Amino acid sequence: PNMDLISTRGTAPGGIMGRWKHLALALPTGRVFCGNFMPGRSLTGPWGEALAAAYLRKKRYRIVACNYRTRFGEADIIAENRKFLIFVEVKLRKSAEFAAALEYVDRKKQERLKTTAQLWLASHPTRLQPRFDVVEIYAPAGLATRRPEIVHWEDAFQ
Repeated sequence: PNMDLISTRGTAPGGIMGRWKHLALALPTGRVFCGNFMPGRSLTGPWGEALAAAYLRKKRYRIVACNYRTRFGEADIIAENRKFLIFVEVKLRKSAEFAAALEYVDRKKQERLKTTAQLWLASHPTRLQPRFDVVEIYAPAGLATRRPEIVHWEDAFQ
């Protein structure tokens, strides 16, 4: 089977990823696996993104790309359903005691995500309406959390 990877990096030449194989794996089944596992880096972010992707799949979303990066910003997950192309920001926290994870997606982060979405849409035309979601994941014990709480905010901002 062809194990070339769909480029999820805005700067990848030719659409095929060489050294960026850790970003997203597109198998012949069409499934994209999220998780940016890099040696020497924390696993909590990629773990949270993988949990969010699995959660979205259970809700019948199709994962299009993970960790799509441009010089202007990054979309953690790009997914689609029948009506929308969804740009998802994943926020992982131990608790909401200080502030809800959604509150960490401030105006500046929203603008960066919108710009990233515009760049994606410029190179991937679609009939689907774009939407911006936030997935909050609360894992009190970090990676050892057995059942993290997942909160999905659809159309979190315009």
